[in-house]
Amino acid sequence: MTMEYRRLGRAGLRVSVLSFGSWITYGNQLDESAALNLMAAARDHGVNFFDNAEVYASGKSEELMGAALKKLGWDRLTYVVTTKFFWGLPPKFGEGINEKNTLNRKYLMQAIDASLKRLQLDYVDIAYCHRPDPNTSLEETVFAMHDMVARGKATYWGTSEWSAVDIMGAWQIADKHHLHKPIVEQPEYNLFNRSKVEREYARLYSEIGLGTTIWSPLASGLLTGKYAKGVPADSRGSLKSMAWMHDSLLDPAKNAIVVKLGAIAQDLGCTTAQLAIAWCLKNPNVSTVITGASRVEQVTENMKALQVSAQLTPDIMARINAIF
Repeated sequence: MTMEYRRLGRAGLRVSVLSFGSWITYGNQLDESAALNLMAAARDHGVNFFDNAEVYASGKSEELMGAALKKLGWDRLTYVVTTKFFWGLPPKFGEGINEKNTLNRKYLMQAIDASLKRLQLDYVDIAYCHRPDPNTSLEETVFAMHDMVARGKATYWGTSEWSAVDIMGAWQIADKHHLHKPIVEQPEYNLFNRSKVEREYARLYSEIGLGTTIWSPLASGLLTGKYAKGVPADSRGSLKSMAWMHDSLLDPAKNAIVVKLGAIAQDLGCTTAQLAIAWCLKNPNVSTVITGASRVEQVTENMKALQVSAQLTPDIMARINAIF
């Protein structure tokens, strides 16, 4: 399998179309050794994009990734690391009224320094505003993110789960004041959740060159097909912290659809999960698909979606769309 690389929207940065994320697993399911092995396996397959956030496992995820990167000793120019800010870190870093659920300047300027310390890095490649903040002016957030980039603590900045209106608003403020603009959005995108990427953001790709680093290509595991008969004991759905997912994961109607998708996967000689990831790759406006894993074998299986993507002819894509 040969990894494909795409530009991050209009930016010059090239990222692997399949990337590796630490949400849920790092700090919840994995220790430092396992975290390192997974990143090394992803790298062996050509992955150069590693996604994180301060809120993942309350900062522990960043600590594990930072420790792994230090031991792996890769050339810093050869990989991309991201993090995200909004929720804060209770209780050690989240006690103050200005340190939770916000994108105000005070919080952002302190949050980036704390993340860099946990990651043991001089800078991150992309800093995201993890959610919109209705209580802080868009102008304040844009100026703060610009300063983060201007001071060399992040190379680019972007948003996650923002509306097209807010993204365009931030871009226009930055353009007006000659500031660093948001270049990327990180939305959920999968066969069950398509509207933002395919419709709401449609004009932003051509008008401002927006890139996308999409998360949950498997709809939190639903699109693997393993929840059709309940929650497996070794799945992320079995974690107490993931109990809020159960209604969606066990939804009879959705699981019936996944079974039909599985029939197409069987025809192609791949797994349902590989087909779901490959489907995301077919969208040219997707810069990278963030995958997750708790075992090295899962990393290898996810990477096979590259081969499956090449098999998705217009007829196959039509069959998939007909199901959903």
